[in-house]
Amino acid sequence: MLIYVIVIVFMLAGWVVSARLKSKFKKYSETTIGSGLSGQEIAEKMLRDHGINDVRIISVEGQLTDHYNPLDKTVNLSHEVYYGRHAAAAAVSAHEVGHAVQHARAYSWLQFRSAMVPIVSFGSKWVQWVLLAGVLLLNSFPQLLLIGIAMFALITLFSFITLPVEFDASNRAMAWLESSRTANTGDLTMAKDALKWAAMTYVIAALSSLATLLYYVMIYLGRRD
Repeated sequence: MLIYVIVIVFMLAGWVVSARLKSKFKKYSETTIGSGLSGQEIAEKMLRDHGINDVRIISVEGQLTDHYNPLDKTVNLSHEVYYGRHAAAAAVSAHEVGHAVQHARAYSWLQFRSAMVPIVSFGSKWVQWVLLAGVLLLNSFPQLLLIGIAMFALITLFSFITLPVEFDASNRAMAWLESSRTANTGDLTMAKDALKWAAMTYVIAALSSLATLLYYVMIYLGRRD
């Protein structure tokens, strides 16, 4: 019963954090940043300042769909961030460029995470089916559930490896926004708060994944009782 409660708690926490992030982004999108630069211009400036010339900045559809793609070296910014001239856009664009800087500097945690992507992508497509079949066949073929647990453990490990990658990208973003004087004191406060809530989504996701993993481990161990 306890594990069910924990899983539900993390589901609710994830919903609350996601809602809070959207609220913060909306709030910090209402004030123009002191420098007057758009997210796209901030990204370009940060790349130049770090001597990175082989990364493209692209506008993509959706809300909070911003990401850095190391395969084609593109900083993908949502429409609101790409054209936005506010603290939220500054925070997000600088954060994504932070990933590009990690890539250019061969940041070890990013390299480790990137190496896991093919395996995790494959596992994510099949893990739920393997776990479901493993539970249904627990008494006759318990090894199948164990395989599912191993697959989910890799996914959980991936979610925890993501944490230092995201925290470091935010730290790089904040340090540059301040040192380059792209953002004033008020802008920095809002940007830091926005990135904090964005980071919380990754923390909750990692803890939720761990709780789910423990749930299946308990099912597997329970068969022996």
